[in-house]
Amino acid sequence: MIPFLFASTVLIWGTTWFAIALQSGPVPALVSVFYRFATAGLLFLVLLAATGRLRLPNRKHQIWIIAQALCLFSLNFLCFYNAVHYIPSGLESVIFSLATIFNAVNARIFYGDRITRQVILASLCGVGGLTLMFGRDILSAGGTDVLLGVGLAMLGTMFFSFGNMVSRHNSQIGISPVIANAWGMGYGALILLALITITETPIVLPTGSAYIGALLYLAIFGSIVGFTTYLMLVAKIGSAKAAYMTVLFPIIALAVSTLFEGYVWHWTGVLGLALALTGNLIIFAPRKRRLPQAPAQPAPVADA
Repeated sequence: MIPFLFASTVLIWGTTWFAIALQSGPVPALVSVFYRFATAGLLFLVLLAATGRLRLPNRKHQIWIIAQALCLFSLNFLCFYNAVHYIPSGLESVIFSLATIFNAVNARIFYGDRITRQVILASLCGVGGLTLMFGRDILSAGGTDVLLGVGLAMLGTMFFSFGNMVSRHNSQIGISPVIANAWGMGYGALILLALITITETPIVLPTGSAYIGALLYLAIFGSIVGFTTYLMLVAKIGSAKAAYMTVLFPIIALAVSTLFEGYVWHWTGVLGLALALTGNLIIFAPRKRRLPQAPAQPAPVADA
């Protein structure tokens, strides 16, 4: 079950970067994110209602569902959608991969989890590998716009990590990832609609088959399926290990870019890919358990 959840989440979220790129155009980023989660939330709630699985969370749990909506289904994506205007998507992916480290630190702060050497080594391999893959973009970047883009991407990653912590709490108090996601996406859409109203952002209707196709893919697979499989993994294997998928997303995105956007590989990219995959093997390698030592036998006493 865990390998299936892991692989499906990596493949889905690894391809959402290309779908987001297809949405760039006259529709403001805030409105595009609203369209995504309004569609996802409505479809998710209707699906659960039709199958008899829709449950209204307890009133005392609503605040945690709203917190998850803020961190995972609104504010984080606002940061990511706007950051891509200032920095290359590859560099944004490198920053997003730091969620592994963010999660390990936040799990230590909020839950007292121990930061193991295995997690640290895997994180260094993953981030180092992606730095090699996108190092040219990093070195060629400059200016205040780039700093703004990096700041937005870091802020979005922080929100994403906080959302992981909230989701973990929700699982511990008995709220399933499916119910939390369905209501969270609905709340996220309401939050985004409020922001559209407050900021007086013009609502531009989507046009073109590419935009609509990307919207449906992001709403159904990128949001409903992807977030559900990801948060199920968080509940099963912990936030630190589950977040390592964020290191692999750009690898899938790069493969898509090679096929459809003419990306040209360099030796640093090949080396970075190998290093990132090595980190993946490290974090999922079984830990060595120390065998209990046999109690020392008393030395024989010589006869007098």
